Amino acid sequence: MKEHLLAIDCGTQSLKALVFDLRGSLVARKQIRFQPYTARQPGWAEQDPDIFWEALCAACRELWTEVRPESIGAAALTSQRGTVVNVDRDGKPLRPAILWLDQRKTHGQRFIDGPWGWLFRAAGLKETVSYFQAEAEANWIAAYQPDVWRATYKYLLLSGFLTHRLTGRFVDSAGCQVGYVPFDFKRFRWASGWDWKWRVLPIKREMLPELEAPASVLGEITRAAASCTGIPAGLPLIAAAADKACEVIGSGVLSTDAACLSYGTTATINVTSPKYLEPIPLIPPYPAGVPNCYTLEVQVYRGYWMVSWFRDEFGHPETLRAREEGVSPEALFESLLEEAPVGSMGLILQPYWTPGVKLPGPEAKGAIIGFGDVHNRAHLYRSILEGLAYALREGKERIERKTRIPITTIRVSGGGSQSRNAMQLTADVFGLPAARPHLYETSGLGAAMAAAVGMGVFADFDAAAASMTHVADVFEPNMKHHAVYNALYREVYKPLYRRLKPLYKKIRAITGYPA
Repeated sequence: MKEHLLAIDCGTQSLKALVFDLRGSLVARKQIRFQPYTARQPGWAEQDPDIFWEALCAACRELWTEVRPESIGAAALTSQRGTVVNVDRDGKPLRPAILWLDQRKTHGQRFIDGPWGWLFRAAGLKETVSYFQAEAEANWIAAYQPDVWRATYKYLLLSGFLTHRLTGRFVDSAGCQVGYVPFDFKRFRWASGWDWKWRVLPIKREMLPELEAPASVLGEITRAAASCTGIPAGLPLIAAAADKACEVIGSGVLSTDAACLSYGTTATINVTSPKYLEPIPLIPPYPAGVPNCYTLEVQVYRGYWMVSWFRDEFGHPETLRAREEGVSPEALFESLLEEAPVGSMGLILQPYWTPGVKLPGPEAKGAIIGFGDVHNRAHLYRSILEGLAYALREGKERIERKTRIPITTIRVSGGGSQSRNAMQLTADVFGLPAARPHLYETSGLGAAMAAAVGMGVFADFDAAAASMTHVADVFEPNMKHHAVYNALYREVYKPLYRRLKPLYKKIRAITGYPA
């Protein structure tokens, strides 16, 4: 039995090649950073797909200075969600990849006609479907780069592009299909021919890759890929899932009574469910890292991006000190959390810096209320983390209403989980113990778990989680603090959006923002 697993985790700003043992310990880690994206127009976010492949090759080659390639039993790949690549018959990119961050829209498209159009109008969902049409990258490429669209042999998510580079096959994991593609989320396959998504997208079935369930074999590493990466030729590449789904199972969350909070650029709360349930109407649950399961997710779009926003707009003293002391500004923000009291002396933040299609609505804006002459930067910073925790607690309650199963366990991952004060704040807002996993690389660990199950080391994901996921720290809630947070959450935060929504609509009508 070979004792190691290779996990490749391709993010927006870097790619990591990670080697785990069968107990979930991180044996080796190599990270290649790259410019996140280029923007030829305001709001665009594109990247040369070969940048991702070159980073994969470089990271893997560096691994073999620390780990013997012969010790690897299988590999798995996880990547950022929603990034798309148009390729020709040889898998060569025809244009830069459009990243999930991209904000371009294709307005003015004809609304779907026939029975589907009547149904959506009757259900009051015309705006939602129109949003889908405008957001779909395929519609923009077909409209503004028709030559590229006509030349496209396969339309791939980033996971499918890298899988083809590794195996020579146009195949992808069903667990990676998160984006504006005609995917049947209930059956984990491409949508049936009658599905409305084919009517609003220019994609044809033959343009899409074959799909395999998580823990299935996608193919074997080709000799060409082996020469570029140093991964042994013939090594099986096992299907994993998108980075968020892998993060959930890598945190040890495989049931509906446990939640994974991700304090990343986008903050999310997820549970794993065997049932298809929509926490937000018409927004499907995403495929889980576990076959035939779903990850029910509620997002706060800007999430811990708001920490970066605070750093850039208000954190100049910490930024200067950080340069002198050789630490990150975020590490110095810990003292700000300690300076401000629980509840930020009534400063309440609603973290809707970016609107959504349903929750919040497209008219939404962020808000901060309760300012007084006593408030300073420390109160503002604490209110940001409290507002994000309130929003995720609201997501928890939304998921619980759908599943009818109380969430009793919380695991927290992502960059924000490294802050002890943020962890304690989370426990206090939720009134539940908040645990963080034994390692930070939970997306990579989730992919390694898929590889372990796929190669037969463990009978299923429950067995893999029992052996490979562990809790490092548990933060118990301070119930006095919880009482303060509970009152602010129920009596102030929850009514806030409903009462401000009419004003947001007026602001949108007057200023045109957000479009």
